Amino acid sequence: MDTIPTLPAPRSAPTIPDYIQSDTKLRNAAQQLEATFLAEMLKSAGVGAPRETFGGGAGEEQFSSFLREAQAREMVKAGGIGLAEALFEAMKVRLND
Repeated sequence: MDTIPTLPAPRSAPTIPDYIQSDTKLRNAAQQLEATFLAEMLKSAGVGAPRETFGGGAGEEQFSSFLREAQAREMVKAGGIGLAEALFEAMKVRLND
């Protein structure tokens, strides 16, 4: 009877270099900060404010912040106002010092 040959050990998944992981984390943090900033600007501009007629109420007031945050995240995905990139570069320089 033939014996089954031993199989080689499975290859490990390629690792992502630390500098790429830290860049990704920094970029995500910068984009989240820009989204938060934009959400506050949208709030100040009156986006999502309750309407006088045909709407309003406690529900609309409670959930309007979710709408603003979603709109701000989409704005950042589309390029935003450049704040995330400036923050990313500043944090990257600070991290490398």
